[in-house]
Amino acid sequence: MELSISSRLLNTSSAAAATALLKSKPRVHHRHTSIPLLPLKHLFSPLTLKQMSSNSQSTLSCSSLPQNNTPPAPSSPSTASGRIGEVKRVTKETNVWVKINLDGTGVVNSSTSIPFLDHMLDQLASHGLFDVHVKATGDIHIDDHHTNEDVALALGTALLQSLGDRKGINRFGDFSAPLDEALIHVSLDLSGRPHLSYDLNIPTARVGTYDTQLVEHFFQSLVNTSGMTLHIRQLAGKNSHHIIEATFKAFARALRQATEYDPRRLGTIPSSKGVLSRS
Repeated sequence: MELSISSRLLNTSSAAAATALLKSKPRVHHRHTSIPLLPLKHLFSPLTLKQMSSNSQSTLSCSSLPQNNTPPAPSSPSTASGRIGEVKRVTKETNVWVKINLDGTGVVNSSTSIPFLDHMLDQLASHGLFDVHVKATGDIHIDDHHTNEDVALALGTALLQSLGDRKGINRFGDFSAPLDEALIHVSLDLSGRPHLSYDLNIPTARVGTYDTQLVEHFFQSLVNTSGMTLHIRQLAGKNSHHIIEATFKAFARALRQATEYDPRRLGTIPSSKGVLSRS
């Protein structure tokens, strides 16, 4: 605000009076006027409003969006593409190659020369979402015993490799799988301590050409090399095929639970001792 002073005032007898007048602050009264606000729809056309809405959405900055503070999952102990174990086992009786990816999608390619065992390995891959590749030849002209055993031994060793130091995993798995009249419960612990508790009552000696005694031997061999505590219980069932297949399905789902990462663990080993290893 500019203040003008007439020459007559400046010629007064007191210069101090003029100076005081210059330093004085005039009082200004402000009048507040309320302006009624109209809704946007009365000020802009529908097309303009649509463009304004689109622009406001596209100009949001990343800093204004909610941030995800969840820590990333721990890296796999094997490779960036997944936790992978691969084993080749050669004896005078068999030649076995096994590869398993715990972080797979259920891809399976098994050829053991034992059709029913191939079918069970399909269940392991499909329901565990593991990638399972098995190639095996053996002295099946005698029986399936050695090939069945060595496939399980190699699979357990590959599982041991793929688990690495077991940091961040759930460790425990528990699942009950029905298949028609059969119901099988499997509970397991990737503790590093091999133990099998097996309670299946399979009514027939064979399913196709497969000796049903080999089911227990398969899981015992797998437990021995993987360092797993495994409990298998039959809750119901009369059909031999259904009982065995439900067992492999329940085992696959329980193993999937145990090998998956627990995000709350933040990559630590799930043991109060601070270590899980094959004893």
